[in-house]
Formats: sequence, structure tokens, C-alpha cells
Amino acid sequence: MASKEIRSPDSLPERSHAAVAEDGSVQAARRKKLGMHFLESDERRFPAAISGGYVGGTTPVTLRGKPIEDLSKTGGWVAAFFIFGNEMAERMAYFGLSVNMVAFMFYIMHRPFTSSANAVNNFLGISQASSVLGGFLADAYLGRYWTIAIFTTIYLIGLTAVTLIATVGVFMPNQSHCDQLSLLLGSCEQPKPWQMTYLYTVLYITAFGAAGIRPCVSSFGADQFDERSRDYKAHLDRFFNLFYLSVTIGAIVAFTMVVYIQMKYGWGSAFGSLAIAMGISNVIFFVGTPLYRHRLPGGSPLTRVVQVLVAAARKRNVSFSHSDFLGLYEIPGRRSAIKGSGKIEHTDEFRCLDKAALQLKEDGVEPSPWKLCTVTQVEEVKILIKLLPIPACTIMLSVILTEFLTLSVQQAYTLNTHLGHLKLPVTCMPVFPGLSIFLILSLYYSTFAPLTRRITGHPQGVSQLQRVGLGLAVSILSAAWAGLFERFRRNYAIKHGYGALFLTPMPNLSAYWLLIQYCLIGIAEVFCIVGLLEFLYQEAPDAMRSIGSAYAAIAGGLGCFVATILNNIVRSVTGNEAGGRPSWLSQNINTGRFDYLYWLLAVLSLINFSAFLFFANRYEYRSKMMGEMQGELKPNADG
Repeated sequence: MASKEIRSPDSLPERSHAAVAEDGSVQAARRKKLGMHFLESDERRFPAAISGGYVGGTTPVTLRGKPIEDLSKTGGWVAAFFIFGNEMAERMAYFGLSVNMVAFMFYIMHRPFTSSANAVNNFLGISQASSVLGGFLADAYLGRYWTIAIFTTIYLIGLTAVTLIATVGVFMPNQSHCDQLSLLLGSCEQPKPWQMTYLYTVLYITAFGAAGIRPCVSSFGADQFDERSRDYKAHLDRFFNLFYLSVTIGAIVAFTMVVYIQMKYGWGSAFGSLAIAMGISNVIFFVGTPLYRHRLPGGSPLTRVVQVLVAAARKRNVSFSHSDFLGLYEIPGRRSAIKGSGKIEHTDEFRCLDKAALQLKEDGVEPSPWKLCTVTQVEEVKILIKLLPIPACTIMLSVILTEFLTLSVQQAYTLNTHLGHLKLPVTCMPVFPGLSIFLILSLYYSTFAPLTRRITGHPQGVSQLQRVGLGLAVSILSAAWAGLFERFRRNYAIKHGYGALFLTPMPNLSAYWLLIQYCLIGIAEVFCIVGLLEFLYQEAPDAMRSIGSAYAAIAGGLGCFVATILNNIVRSVTGNEAGGRPSWLSQNINTGRFDYLYWLLAVLSLINFSAFLFFANRYEYRSKMMGEMQGELKPNADG
């Protein structure tokens, strides 16, 4: 099999100046040859239409895997809006369950606030961290459409089972003789072990369903846009903003209407409304089926990653100056060896992995992928490694979001939630970050983007990594303000005799002081998460975009687990029940020190932000690298 190759300029044996000069010319010619080969392949994204279709590895196909004859009848914003509708209803179910489950476990299952919060944190963590499974199945075997279809069904089954718990009395402990004082003293009847086992099981089934959907929906929506279009990047930028706007609308509905249903009609009706929303989500998604564009799954990305590592390990002792070295291996022609992917140009980073593409005479005509990988396959692994630090730096944002979702509920119970003559339920308080997100996303293109475009000259106002960094910076301010206000709230409670009354609202201290931290974290989430989703979709390899999107979800899930671990460490280190010293996270918030925890989060976030700046400054966008390569090669090609 013929191959296009280059030889590494590193590690060449010492020879005469003439020989080195001659070899340098050969190296340049080979690099040019391989570079033109990749350039030809990459131009598949922007050719003139040939029979209404694409040329190359990322060709959109029908649900049955056949080429689409007329692209104008599929995809685009019409298809995207079906996906927005699906995501809106699904997020309503997700956030509705998250915000109500802490109160349900405390008031109905008679579990302490701390264990209830940890259970919800674990639910959030599993639903996000395990999303790599959904991304793997979508990229490897099922495609994004069928992955979404299967896991939405699992999601619906889980929500139906949760509704059953809140509806049928046998699944709950006895509620008689359980007033507020009994709850505070912990003297209410405790749930039977099998009841808690059933509750946790259905929660994790629901989390598993959400995990399969999460990495696929945003990527599937972005797949609906034409990569050949001059406005492709602008469309993609708007898509991810509108996508997150649909997420926000779902969250706002969950924090308002679902809470109202719970107060008016009970827990069974509240959770039942979430199951109905999930059912509507499924219907909306399936109705749009004829309009969707699909991408062929490219085979197991995990297998390809392992093949590169194994092949590189096997040739770890082989030098690039080895006498049998033929060059770096890549198949000829426009198409990549990886289905659903275009070719990726060679880079000089992580040179140890290039050993996997080091072609020797002994590899033969049809080499095993466990001994010799293409340059594109090696570059896929390099890209996955390069991307890792960016989503890893967003874990702290997820920690703050998780802590706010659970701890701020306890704060709100001690505050006056009246807005004029209207009294908002405590569980409605998380709606305010959603409202701030909605406002910012609505005004983004009319105010923020034009303003920053004038300052930076960037077409979208700021780059994707700048958006992520801005979000992380605002999250530090959010945690710092939360610490300042909690210190004030705690001192006020003790001064006015509310020290032991941690479920009694103080009439002269408004809960709307919490809006500052809520709005700041909402702003942080808009810039960080939306920028991260777009960054991962554009930078991930063609056949691994669901895996790339899963990076963001995994970071969110790890944030939930980190929040649980941090809470447990803080509770064990700062508390001493035998000595009568309450921990920072005492169930009585007025004797605890939530302010210290918030300040700890602010310090950790500042350290995390410094790490992000380091990695972001070192990162080079793939589009920039391709542009530089085209600039180097095209003039020579013409000459």
C-alpha cells in the first residue's frame, strides 16, 4: 500500500554539510508532499457542491446511512429548533428533579439535609460523569440519533418510577406525627432500607438516561449546519447560544411551574409533570426525524486510542533515523481510514506518539493497526490530550454551581422570600441564575458581541477560550460575594435571636440578597459553558465530537463529586461532635460556617483560574494551524 510520509528532522545522524543539505531538501519535499495530501483532504469541507452532496469523510447521510440528495431539504435552523424543543423539555425534567429531590428527601423520606444534598450531588455527578458512555456509543456504533432515542426512553422510565415513589404510600415512611419540630429533632419515622434502595436505584436509572443524552444533543444539533457555508462559524456560534438558551428556559420552568405544581397538588403531581415533559420531549424529537442530517459512526474511538498507545509502545525504542524507517504512515486519496472523519494534518507535539505512525519495511503492505496507525489516528489522540486541560479547569465552576444549588436552599429557609405581597417558595430561588442567563443570552448579540468586537476585532467579539476564562473569573466573584453575605446573614441571625431557628425566616432580612451571587454565577455559566461547548465541538476530531462534548459533561459531573468529597472533608475536619464543636456544614446553618466554605471555594477557584490561563495561553486552535499550513503550501504548489 502506497503511503504519504515525512521523516523527522530530529535525531538524524551526523553527516557532511552537503549530505545534510541534500537530506533537508528531501525532508522538505516529503513534508510538502504529505502536507499537500492533508490539504487536499481538508478541502473536502469547502468544495463546490457535487450532486448536492459533500466530498469526504464527514458527508451527512440519511437515517439509513445513504447520501442526502438535496441538502436544502434537511438540516439548518428548522431541524435545530426540533432539537431545541427536545432539550428544553429534557432540561426541565433534569432540573426539576434536582431542585425538588433535596426537599423531598428531607420532608417526605425524613433524611437529614446533608445526606439529601449528597444524594442529589451524586445524582448530578453520575448523570454528567457517565456521559462519556453516551458519547462513546454515539461515535462508535449507534450514531447520535439512535443514542438519544434509546436513552430518552430510559430517562422516561426512571422519571415514571420516581413519580411512583411520590404517589404510592408503600414507598414512603409513615408521615403521621411528623411535624416541623420532629423533623428538626430527627424523630420522624425513618425509611426502610428497601425504600431507600428503590429510591436510589430509580434515581440512578434516571441519571443514566440523562448521561446518554447529554453529550449527543448539542453535537447532533451542530451537525445540522453546512460546513461549506461561509457563515458556518457564525451559525455555530449562534446555535450554541440558542442551545443554552433552551437549556435555561427548561430550568426556569422547572424552578417555577414545577415548584408551583408541587405546592398546589403535591409531590406526585410535580414528579409526574416531569415525566410528562420527558414524554413531550421524546415526541418533539421523533417528529423532526425526516429533517435531520446524520453522521456515520466512525467505529470505536476507544479502540483507536488504545491502538495508538500500543503501536507507539511497541516502537518506543525505534529511532526516526532507523535504516528501515520509510516515513510517517498515511493512506493515499481524499478519504480518511476512519469512517466519518476527514484527515488531520501532522503536528510536532507529543512526538512520542508519532512512533505509532512510524512505518518500517517490516510492517508490510497491509499493516495491522495494532502495529502501525495512520497519522490521522495518531493526531486524534494528540487532540484529545491537548483538549483535556481546558474542560478540567471548569470543574471548579461546577463545584460552585453544585454548592449553590444545595447550600443556598438552606440559606433561603432563614430569609424573607416575600416580593411585595408575593411569597416565593424557597425551592424557586435557583430560578434567578436561570433568569440572568436568559437575559444575557437574549442581549448577547445586540450588546456584548458588538461592543467586544470593537475592542478585540474578533468576528464573534471574543474567542471561545476567552469566553471560558471570563466565566471562570466571574465565578470567583460569585463565591467571594456568597461568603461575604453569608457572614452578614449568620451574624444577623445570632444577634436577633434566631441562632437555633434555622428553618424560621427572619422577616427583616430579604432572601433577594442571594440574587447577587445567583446572577454572578449565571453570568459565569453563560460565558464558560457555552464557550466550552463550542470550543470542544470545533476542536474535537470529526469522528469524536460526541466524546469531545462529553468532556464538558464529565467536568460537570466531577464537579458534583468534588463538591460531595469537599463537603465530607470539611465536615470531618472542622466538626467535633464529642467536643460540642459544630462543623462548618452543620445542619443548623446558624451555628455552622458556610461563609468559610464559600471563601475556600473562592481561593480554590483563583488557583484554578491561574492554571486555566497557563493552559489557554499555550493552546493553538486547529483552524489557525490549518491556515498556517495552507499559507505555507499553496504558493509552493502553484510554483
